[in-house]
Amino acid sequence: MTPTLTTRIWREEPEPGNPFATRAAHCHGYDVYGEMLGHAGWADMLFLLFRGEAPWPEQAELLEMLAVALANAGPRDQAVHAAMASAVGGAPAAATLIAALSVGAGRRDGARDVFDAMKAWEDCGFDLAAWQQRLAGPAPAQQRLDLWPESGRAAGFDPHGDAAAGIVVQALDTLAGLAQAERLRWLARHRAELEAAAGLPLAMGAVAAAALADLGFSPEQGEMLFLLLRLPGAAAHALEQRAMGFKRFPFPAVQLEEAA
Repeated sequence: MTPTLTTRIWREEPEPGNPFATRAAHCHGYDVYGEMLGHAGWADMLFLLFRGEAPWPEQAELLEMLAVALANAGPRDQAVHAAMASAVGGAPAAATLIAALSVGAGRRDGARDVFDAMKAWEDCGFDLAAWQQRLAGPAPAQQRLDLWPESGRAAGFDPHGDAAAGIVVQALDTLAGLAQAERLRWLARHRAELEAAAGLPLAMGAVAAAALADLGFSPEQGEMLFLLLRLPGAAAHALEQRAMGFKRFPFPAVQLEEAA
């Protein structure tokens, strides 16, 4: 008896002589290897997998550009730093990525922060007064047991700086110029008022949340995509640091001298 796969995402046709090999694969009805391969891009495939439909060109463009903006948070980022530390200690490839995912998953500039910011879009929409009230007040009470501790600040805002980082402003301005960027344009237009209400400058998580909401993703989908799209930089820095060794890890020189 042929087992039934209970998924709407993927349909496979096995090879006649080998039930463990796939002859054809369809993603939400599209023949991946017969129709998509050679014609669709990475953003098209991501959108199809998560949304269940092919993107319009404007949607694919926004997702593609967001992927570039998020691809490498750089070694200052805690998730990238965790991957570097894991790799330089000799951990295998999978462990370095798990380190990046684990550290980059929470509410401190992580994926859960993006989830919270996308929930704010669901609750406040384009109502500036509602946003100002939400940002100025305490965080909404959790409706169920939450794994992540409260961040103590508004989701999508930077607790460290006095002004939004240059790359955050550049990403917001560029993405807001795209056709499928209604929330991003609103965010760019009202950034000063929102930062004043939060008492903090905008962070990259807010840009990602607005873009993912513009693409029609749910907060759960946005959280997952944010984790996924930030992995390339963590992987690249981990490989580089593994090759350079622990003596060239970005610690202050005095610490290395004391440990020698």
